[in-house]
Amino acid sequence: MPHINLLPWRELQREESKKKFVTILVGIVLACFLSMYLLSMFYSALKDGQNLKNNYLSSEISMLDRKISDIRELDKRKENLQQRMRLIEELQSSRNLGTQIMDEVTKIVPQGIYLTKLERRGNQIYVLGRSESNNRLSTMIRQVQSSYLLERLTMQDIVAGDQSSRLLSDFSMEFYVKPFDEIGEVRNEP
Repeated sequence: MPHINLLPWRELQREESKKKFVTILVGIVLACFLSMYLLSMFYSALKDGQNLKNNYLSSEISMLDRKISDIRELDKRKENLQQRMRLIEELQSSRNLGTQIMDEVTKIVPQGIYLTKLERRGNQIYVLGRSESNNRLSTMIRQVQSSYLLERLTMQDIVAGDQSSRLLSDFSMEFYVKPFDEIGEVRNEP
């Protein structure tokens, strides 16, 4: 056995080991590339799916935004219509306001008070008159304060009568007609 040369066999063994190593290395590299490719395809599919969902949500959001703007527009129209209806109701109820004011003034003026001037400026009513006594004038003031239609009485002045008619005192006052909302609430109460 001393004459057996093992060098070529070892060389062949090394060559085969190198080939196996290169084959295994190439296999591992291919497996890594394949797994990376598959992972990339998987995440690309997930990304595409998410993009589809995002696009769908964006289209739905834009459709809902249009509906919201339509609803806001309808709310504006509704508010305008309600405002018009309130104005029409106010005009309808204030149509007879002059008559109601005159009727209420006749109710609040007691005997012994004579009105010489009654003037209306918007919601303000200015009254000039003569009174037989201050008690009758205070009765009138109380009746104005308890009126459903009149409010905010301001007594301007009371002047004792001059020499020729000492019995009558001149007075001036002003009061206001209550706003429509307050009149309607008071009238609707039982």
